[in-house]
Amino acid sequence: MSASQNNSAVQQEIASVNGVALNVAEDVLSADELRQRACSELLRQAAVSSEFLSASDTSGTTGILSEAASNAIEALLESTLIIPEPSEDECRRHYAAHQALYTTGERVNARHILFAVTQGVDVVALRNRAETCLLDVRCHDGSNPEDRFTKAASTLSNCPSGAEGGHLGWLSAADCAPEFSKELFGHAEVGVLPRLVHSRFGFHVVEVLGREPGVEQAFEAVRGAVAMSMRQTTYVTMLRQYLRQLAGQAEIIGVAIEAAETPLDQ
Repeated sequence: MSASQNNSAVQQEIASVNGVALNVAEDVLSADELRQRACSELLRQAAVSSEFLSASDTSGTTGILSEAASNAIEALLESTLIIPEPSEDECRRHYAAHQALYTTGERVNARHILFAVTQGVDVVALRNRAETCLLDVRCHDGSNPEDRFTKAASTLSNCPSGAEGGHLGWLSAADCAPEFSKELFGHAEVGVLPRLVHSRFGFHVVEVLGREPGVEQAFEAVRGAVAMSMRQTTYVTMLRQYLRQLAGQAEIIGVAIEAAETPLDQ
């Protein structure tokens, strides 16, 4: 890489929300990281406007909120986002449509090849490498497919399991990050999954070697968990709507963030 190319890779526009900078030029941030900082700053400023937070609270360019700001945002959201309690019928419909979520004891025997997302990494290039690896282990050229996966894991994986051919052993949902668990459990697929699995750690090429089905729980036994899941889904939807409203009223520079066209566009 030439010096000019390297400079372009590290230089970044100063993003801001209502004139408050979210980063410095030397930062190397993904679009998702910038959006997260913008959302936090929108909420911090809303907490100040609603007098949950002192105007003397200042926001730095590290993306880390003060303890006072975090508490104020929590109080702001608690007062602003009124989450309705789901009815019995709504809970039963949700349970019927998502029964795989309410089983216990399901286990999956899996192995993976991790392409880790780290600070400064070219995410597009990394994803392309992961996609190429996925295609290679799924469409092998006649050699033993297990040997192909083992070799790829040992040479490409950023996980210590790579030394063991990527083997993770028998896993329960509690053993995995939620986004990883969502792709592994509640499905019938066995073999190399036909898609990359995205997690907070990066991109995973995953092979399911075996499954042990879980035991379905009666609705009455999981009624509380069903209602909690529905409340959480509603909360996330309302929070997104609130952030769109705040973004529509703000001057945002250097960040791609969805905004409502008017305060009533929710």
